[in-house]
Amino acid sequence: MPGKNFTRRRARATEVRPRLRIVRFVGTLVAALAVFLTAAAAVSASPVKGDGMWIWRMSDAGGTAESVANKATAEGYEWVAIKSGDGTDPWSQFTPELVQELEARDLRVCAWVFVYGDKPLGEAKMSAGAKEAGAECLIIDAEGHYEGRYAAADKYMRELRKLVGKRYRLGFTSFPYLDFHPSLPVSVFLGRDGAKFNLPQIYWKTIGDTVREAYEHTYVWNRPYGRRIFPLGQTYDGVTKPELRNFRRHANEFGAKGVSWWAWHTTVGTEWDAAAADVGKVKDYDALKDFVHLNRGAKGDFVLQAQQLLRAHKIGSPVSGKLNKKTSDALVKFQRRKNIEQTGDLNNATWNKLLRREPVRIRWDKRKQSTPGFIRNAAAVRSITPFEVELPFTPGIP
Repeated sequence: MPGKNFTRRRARATEVRPRLRIVRFVGTLVAALAVFLTAAAAVSASPVKGDGMWIWRMSDAGGTAESVANKATAEGYEWVAIKSGDGTDPWSQFTPELVQELEARDLRVCAWVFVYGDKPLGEAKMSAGAKEAGAECLIIDAEGHYEGRYAAADKYMRELRKLVGKRYRLGFTSFPYLDFHPSLPVSVFLGRDGAKFNLPQIYWKTIGDTVREAYEHTYVWNRPYGRRIFPLGQTYDGVTKPELRNFRRHANEFGAKGVSWWAWHTTVGTEWDAAAADVGKVKDYDALKDFVHLNRGAKGDFVLQAQQLLRAHKIGSPVSGKLNKKTSDALVKFQRRKNIEQTGDLNNATWNKLLRREPVRIRWDKRKQSTPGFIRNAAAVRSITPFEVELPFTPGIP
């Protein structure tokens, strides 16, 4: 009967459709997973992995792509960072032809720029030129001039991301001892949609510390920003070959996947080999795994980073950069939720849990108060140069 046949056909169709939907769903899921894994692999393949050397002026490195590539590859270096601009001014030495020639000789090329904060939109436009020239990544060098300038940093990063896109690889380099520079807006430069890898300038000799002291100090203060760390060492100021090898050993001990050096023009003779030597790890030493421990009363950008992470976890917190009662209470609430000791402090366990999310992003350029509350007077902050105690002031040079 037509009715029965229709019913059977409908029943068979009903049986097939769920199976078809499952097959389609699995196919879609597999395709989505493949896209995700491909994207993850692209992000994880850092352009600053391995051994790198920084170039300030091409004229100090032989002046040609051939001279740079021949020397770098012969000495075992895998990438170079070449200055492409300063402030709002692009440098003519960084060209598409230079990048193409170096890459053709199996050398990865990153650009680096020095920025000041006076004209952040112009600086962003200048910086974006690195991508147009074909650089595999751009490294932003922001130092004392940017201290206290949260709105400028926010404008710079937002405009830069708009120009280069969200997937273009950005790095950040600055002072290693961030407790000496609490008003430097690292949480902006390394924040959401910011730079994805961190190259602190661990110039131990110039600072006056041992290699080990410099590493330990640098890592505990940089870990709270949740970005992979690639140490930048020095070949100037009379460093010895044993010190260069020791720096590499500590990089291995701290789990760094790449090391680079400032700079080409200060590296001479056998320092090239020592700086790229395969040296293993440090004997009888386990690298510190700690984050900085901050108690009630602490203030600075590192506290601001924690406050933005608390907000990412849907816990109300001020964004003042002050570890006051409100922030301590928010930390207790977070610690209770995560079943860790409820101290109201920022300790290892708390940092590790907080960093499971990306921090929220603050629109400093849109806020009534364009700097966090711990900074009373941004102009006064910029007029003080505590970085001179740590590193000599060298504008335009890492």
